[in-house]
Amino acid sequence: MCGLVGVAVRSLPSAGLQRLAARFSSSRSRGPSAGSAAMQTAVVRCVPTETKLTISLRLGPEGGSQRHLQREQSESLQTALGRIAHNLVKAQAKQTKKGRKEAASAQAPAQASAPPVTLYQGEQPVPGDTSNAEAWQDGAILQVGESRYRVERNPPSLTQLRLPTSILAGFPVCPKVEVEFGEASHSLFEWWLKEASGSWEPAANGRVFTPSNGHIGLRLKLRCHPGDGRRFGAPVELESDGVVEAGPGACTFDSRQWLTRRAPEEPLLRVVSYNILADVYAQTELSRNTLYPYCPPYALELDYRQNLIKKELSGYNADIICLQEVDKSVFTNSLSPALDAFGFQGAFRIKEKQHEGLATFFRASKYRLLSQHDVTLSEALVSDPLHTEILEKISTNPQVKEKVLQRSTTLQVCVLESLEDSSKKLCIGNTHLYWHPKGGHIRLIQIAIAFRHLQHVTAEMHPDTPVIFCGDFNSTPDTGLYEFVIKGHISADHPDWTSNGEEERCSMSLMHFFKLKSACGEPAYTNYVGGFQGCLDYIFADMNMFEVFQVIPFPSHEEIICHLALPSVSHPSDHIALICDLKCK
Repeated sequence: MCGLVGVAVRSLPSAGLQRLAARFSSSRSRGPSAGSAAMQTAVVRCVPTETKLTISLRLGPEGGSQRHLQREQSESLQTALGRIAHNLVKAQAKQTKKGRKEAASAQAPAQASAPPVTLYQGEQPVPGDTSNAEAWQDGAILQVGESRYRVERNPPSLTQLRLPTSILAGFPVCPKVEVEFGEASHSLFEWWLKEASGSWEPAANGRVFTPSNGHIGLRLKLRCHPGDGRRFGAPVELESDGVVEAGPGACTFDSRQWLTRRAPEEPLLRVVSYNILADVYAQTELSRNTLYPYCPPYALELDYRQNLIKKELSGYNADIICLQEVDKSVFTNSLSPALDAFGFQGAFRIKEKQHEGLATFFRASKYRLLSQHDVTLSEALVSDPLHTEILEKISTNPQVKEKVLQRSTTLQVCVLESLEDSSKKLCIGNTHLYWHPKGGHIRLIQIAIAFRHLQHVTAEMHPDTPVIFCGDFNSTPDTGLYEFVIKGHISADHPDWTSNGEEERCSMSLMHFFKLKSACGEPAYTNYVGGFQGCLDYIFADMNMFEVFQVIPFPSHEEIICHLALPSVSHPSDHIALICDLKCK
């Protein structure tokens, strides 16, 4: 469970919730007028794809105990009501037996008679031969003896609520929230802080809470009321595992966020591409002792880095975010919940045989995911007729063929549709190519496969859809790959075909039909570690559709080397995020 802690939770009474629920809930009949007992609630969970429903209510004298009755949806109402009556009789008998002071000499209590149990819809009893699925409707009234219950069918319910294990002052706290029969966006969030006196004081409302330096040392509590836009379900509360801790101070991205504090408006589109350094790589002995010996161990810890990454990404106010080296657990338990809170939806593609992959997020208020066309490049090479020619050529060199087919390199492709104009679509490509310094020829083959797949998507599946191709291409601007991307062709005699010597030569002429430009140019470096500094990451934009409006400048070199290299206490990755605003022509 990456960076999140699940705490035992309990339902809480809340006068505020009752007032809010009264505003949002539809009016319901109170059923039969007999009796003055306060109305209780019977919660019914009934999902069409399941065979059983669950009826949850309190049964028994003196408030009774909570019961959860599972019944077949096709069963008759009469049978279900009989089971409720039977459970009440058992509860009454148990209470009577418990109350006898001289249990050893006492006679067995007399069997209580079953109370009348009736389900009403309006003023009319529901016929006993009605199926459970049809009978237990929202707003019905269940009469059990003198007790009355209002039926709540499928009310919003929290199935998961978690807080990060690490909470830093100045960094947003984004809980992981899962709601059944509702949406996190329709739910209410109340944040509390435990003062030195021991009392809990209200701190803020809203999905995201950013503690200040004044909150350092205090424990945090969250109360969530799950909602569906019409009503609220039972609130749930949990406390943070630890206290608010001091943040790292100034971060490398602070000055950049001054330039991205306002979200772009049409016709501008803000794109971010970022290799965030997978935890599976950061937490190795090689990383600690050889790759990043200058970085304090705590700054390589996942919880610490995730605090920085979430603050960094949220502050860029982007429309499209393409990430590489995303651990599966990080996507599920950290990034997806956090970015969802900031208005993003995301898609994830894991690498085969790996624990990390690619993630593409888009602003949900502007786009919807129309289709997804992800491929593992090696699998596409052998299975898709699009790549037959390339497969035949590399088959002439078994060494090269084996290397290509061994790679788990993936291409993530998301086709987005504008919510404002359904005729406007975007094809977002995201990849992380082979890493080896002498693997230029392998990367050329990988990018050729990627381009043919992208061309199929944008010319045949979604004709005339412009492309934005992001990623860590592990290629500097002086390589054959960069030349191929920008110029649209590469010759068979390019030196990169022998990047690992003549024995792995597999020369071929390649072409693609996209007109692409590196939107952020050719910076001196996008990857800065102790043993290497170079430009490996790019946002390639379709120049037929876009022009570059602005590029958000990198942190200063002094900021980058303040802690020798990356990652550091003020920067969560060994790469630097690329950020640009594109303008539709």
